[in-house]
Amino acid sequence: MSTLTPTGGPTTSSGRPAGSVSTMRPRDGELAVKLVFRIAAWITIVITIGIVIALLGPSLEFFAEVPVTDFLFGDRWAPRFADASFGVLPLVSATMWTTAIALLVAIPLGLGAAVFLSEYASSRVRKVLKPILEVLAGIPTVVYGLFALQFVQTTVFREWLQLDTGAFSVLAAGLVMGVMIIPTIASISEDSMSAVPLGMRQGSAALGANKMQTTIRVVFPAALSGIIAAIVLGVSRAVGETMIVAIAAGSQARVVTGPLEQGQTMTGFIANAALGDSRVGSIEYNTLFAVGLLLFILTLFINAIAIRIVRRFREAY
Repeated sequence: MSTLTPTGGPTTSSGRPAGSVSTMRPRDGELAVKLVFRIAAWITIVITIGIVIALLGPSLEFFAEVPVTDFLFGDRWAPRFADASFGVLPLVSATMWTTAIALLVAIPLGLGAAVFLSEYASSRVRKVLKPILEVLAGIPTVVYGLFALQFVQTTVFREWLQLDTGAFSVLAAGLVMGVMIIPTIASISEDSMSAVPLGMRQGSAALGANKMQTTIRVVFPAALSGIIAAIVLGVSRAVGETMIVAIAAGSQARVVTGPLEQGQTMTGFIANAALGDSRVGSIEYNTLFAVGLLLFILTLFINAIAIRIVRRFREAY
C-alpha cells in the first residue's frame, strides 16, 4: 500500500511538506539584526533632515537680504568688503575646474587599475596591489594639500616646467585631488567587474574573442552600472573636498578662466571663513550656510542623475 504524498511541495523525512523560507518562523537573532538595520536607516534619514534644517535657517535669512539671482549669477564674491558683493560664480568656477581636472586624472587611471586587477592580474598580484592602492584613500587630505602646494605647484610647475603661475593654482589642487580619488573609483569598479559571471567571459572566449575584446565588449558593459556609481562617488568626493583646495588652490575668489590661475572653491571658502570672527547672525556669517546649501543641492543633483543612470544600465545575473 503506497503512501500518498501531500501536495504543496517536497516532503521532509517525516512525510510532511517542507516549509518555505517565507513561512519559516524568524529567529531571534534575525529579528535583532533587522531592528538594528532599521534603526541605522532611520538615523541616517534623521541626520540628513537635520543637516537640511541647519542649512535652511541661516540661508533663508541670507536670501532675505540678498536676491537669489544676485547670489547665483553674480561674478564678484566679496562678502567681507565695505562694498560687499555676494555673487557665487567665482566659487563655482573654481570648484568646477578642480573637479574636472581631478576626474581627468582619476577616471582613466582608476578604471585602468580596475581592469588590470579584475581581468589580468593573478590572485597573488591582486592581493598585493589592491591593498597598496587603497592605502592612498587612507592618507589624510591635509597631507595631499601640502604635497600639492610644496611639490607639485612649487617644484614641478614653477621650477621644473617653468610655468607662468603663482604660488597657487587650481591645476595643482585638481591633479592631487585626482590621485586621492583613484582608489575610490578603482576599488568599486573592480568589485563590479569581478561580480560579472565567469560564464559570460567563457562564452565570449568561445566565440573567438581575445581577453581585451572580452573586457571591453562584455565585462565593461555588464559592470557599467557599478562603474558609473564609482565615478559619481568620485565626483562627490571631488566636489566636497576641502583641505586640498583650501591649501593649494588659493584663497582669492575670482572667476577662473585657466588651470594655472588660483581660485577659491566653495569648500575652500567655508573652511577659511569658518575660522574668522564673523558675528553669529550677521550676513557674513550666513554666507557660510548659503554656500553650504548650494553645495548640498549640487551634490544631491549629481547623485539623483547618477541613480537614474545606474537604474537604466543595471544588469541582473
